[in-house]
Amino acid sequence: MKYKAFLFDLNGTMINDMSYHIKAWYRILNELGANISIERAKEECYGKNQELIERVLPGRFTEEEKNRISIEKEKQYQREFKPHLKLIKGLDNLLKRSCHDGIKMAIGSAAIQYNIDFVVDGLQIRQYFGAIVSADDVLKSKPDPETYQKCAGHLTIRPEDCLVFEDAPKGVETALNAGMDCVVITTMHAKEEFEHYPNIVAFIDDYDKFELPQEQVSC
Repeated sequence: MKYKAFLFDLNGTMINDMSYHIKAWYRILNELGANISIERAKEECYGKNQELIERVLPGRFTEEEKNRISIEKEKQYQREFKPHLKLIKGLDNLLKRSCHDGIKMAIGSAAIQYNIDFVVDGLQIRQYFGAIVSADDVLKSKPDPETYQKCAGHLTIRPEDCLVFEDAPKGVETALNAGMDCVVITTMHAKEEFEHYPNIVAFIDDYDKFELPQEQVSC
């Protein structure tokens, strides 16, 4: 386990906020006539916002309307989650240690830049990341490998030398498609939901449970 770069998903991986996203989508989609359960809203919480809207309510909205719905959903999410905004336990120390050890880091998220800025600037952690790839930066969202491929490219690190941190099966699938190993943090999904993914090297409850490899090759 010798890695030169750590690539982090954002929501549910760096901050424990997925329940707030799910509730915001559940409320908005049902207001738009979707008539879905909270469980279905959870299942649909992956990929770009516009893709999610199209999956649940196909053919109903123009791209401009989907963009407007997306922003309204994120405003609701941010209002509700802001008082709880903090890194998952142990991550602050991991970021500091990794930076000290010369491990490059990036964020690869299906969130729009508006939400990423809300987190990285709200927590003042932008300085740790050599690259940030958002939904706005890719043509194909997760589980397509483009997000993590772009992270690795921006850091000039080979895919096999990257370790991805994810919280969702679709995210682990993204890492697998990109040829990368993955650590799963079990904020929203149980271990049993990941049993078909051969690229998982560890499961953790929080980052205090993650041990850096004994020897790292500095970048």
